[in-house]
Amino acid sequence: MKQKSGLIWPFLLCLVLPLIAAWFAYPATHVPPGYGVFPPEFVQAPPPFNLLVFLAVLAVELVFAVFLLFPTKFGFKPVDSPPAPALIVYPIWFWIGAAFTLFFWWLMWEKVTVFGDLVYYAFTPLWWGFILVLDGLVYKRNQGSSLLSKKPKTVLISAVVSVFGWYFFEYYNYFALGNWYYPNGHMAALPHSTIVFLFLIAYTTVWPAVFEWYTLLNTFPKLVARYSQGPKISIPGNWLIWPALAAIFIMVFYPYPLFWVLWIGPLFVLSGALINQKVWTPFTALAEGNWSPLLLVAIGSLFNGFFWEVWNYGSAHPQTWLQTNPNYWIYDIPYVNVIHIYAEMPLLGYFGYMPFGLLVWIVFIWAGQLFNFDTSLDLSDTKPSLWNKLKALISK
Repeated sequence: MKQKSGLIWPFLLCLVLPLIAAWFAYPATHVPPGYGVFPPEFVQAPPPFNLLVFLAVLAVELVFAVFLLFPTKFGFKPVDSPPAPALIVYPIWFWIGAAFTLFFWWLMWEKVTVFGDLVYYAFTPLWWGFILVLDGLVYKRNQGSSLLSKKPKTVLISAVVSVFGWYFFEYYNYFALGNWYYPNGHMAALPHSTIVFLFLIAYTTVWPAVFEWYTLLNTFPKLVARYSQGPKISIPGNWLIWPALAAIFIMVFYPYPLFWVLWIGPLFVLSGALINQKVWTPFTALAEGNWSPLLLVAIGSLFNGFFWEVWNYGSAHPQTWLQTNPNYWIYDIPYVNVIHIYAEMPLLGYFGYMPFGLLVWIVFIWAGQLFNFDTSLDLSDTKPSLWNKLKALISK
């Protein structure tokens, strides 16, 4: 019980602090403009492009890119990696997922109405189809071990956590005055209750997609070994919790210069809480010199982000006269909202997917500790997969 209380109070502070700050930051309404409207709508235009901020963010991102490309320059030791396992055939769900992905991608981009209102529902089956494709790739590259074949319960639970987890970020977005919003969140073509339902089921895809990318990257032994022997950095939990809580409080008063706290603040608070309770997190591996879990989930989230953004952009362009994707979003990121390459996301904004991927995993681990479910993404155990058991049973 003591361990769970140490997880609950930091989370509760994450929820309550923005509301307390808003009481003083917005004395007329005590909440930020647009608060509570779901799906979130446009609030107000953020500050325009600022070259100094753009260059500062660009410099940070370039340094991190160099770090990823040349880790030995930053104290990482070269490590011999084991050979990659032999490839096997794709599982049946890979082909099912590919069919779903291609069909609903075509439906969403072409805005085809020959199937009636099905086009309005395309987003979620497109993404679950893609999740099946990613899992099939892991299965092929990992000798029949994937999340769906070995840990189907983990995938199901991650989908449930994903709904509550993403809504948590939507809540925080109100206090950042709308880093993103949904221009089609209220459409004449669909009842509002239907749109809310479509958003909630769309939220089921976020966590599973990030986890599939992480397990896929782990099927490349050279990539795993690349970041496995780095500098050992141990961070006390309270060093993360209290500065992050202070930043969350101040963000409400200065939402534009502190727009990035939306992601970093909860990440540090929950990570610090888990560290204090001696629960394994990617930061634990960091203290042992193994940066692979932290960096691979970040890189996986970045890769997934390209698909999120390109598919989102194509669902509204170029036929802007016909909007059929209720889940379509637009960004209003201050200072750096420039250079859009087939995406609503500004070029420098993609960097935010990296801490977001880590945050996804941290939230999952935190929820697992609170509700007593397995959060391991390790597929290296020798137990036969559920799929192989089924195949063996059928063959008899």
